[in-house]
Amino acid sequence: MTRLLAMAGALFGLSAVILGAFGAHALEGQITPERAAIWTTAAHYLGWQGTALLALAALSWSANTPAAARPLLGIAGWLLAIGSLIFSGSLFILVLSEISLFGAITPIGGLLLVFGWGLTAAAIFKLKPPGE
Repeated sequence: MTRLLAMAGALFGLSAVILGAFGAHALEGQITPERAAIWTTAAHYLGWQGTALLALAALSWSANTPAAARPLLGIAGWLLAIGSLIFSGSLFILVLSEISLFGAITPIGGLLLVFGWGLTAAAIFKLKPPGE
């Protein structure tokens, strides 16, 4: 399961770069500055969450990570992955479709991201730095 989250993290990073470039170049002049800012936010969040997923996977694979922290890292990873898809995905679709319903879905993804980061903090609290 950790491998799947790491793969999702790498693909989120890849997608953030591609979609960010698409928004900056292909959509330039095609959408309003406000919608372009929404697109940029979606790409940035996707990239940040992808980086976080890679870090969580690395922590899960570390021999120094206590068993008690591993389930929290996995759940946090899934919350970040699903939250990212809902948050960034709904914003990308909102910009392209102008269907406001997608803007109403975005906070659900944001809430999942909040919970994912909270569980990440809880898991890190269980970690012991090397040498302690």
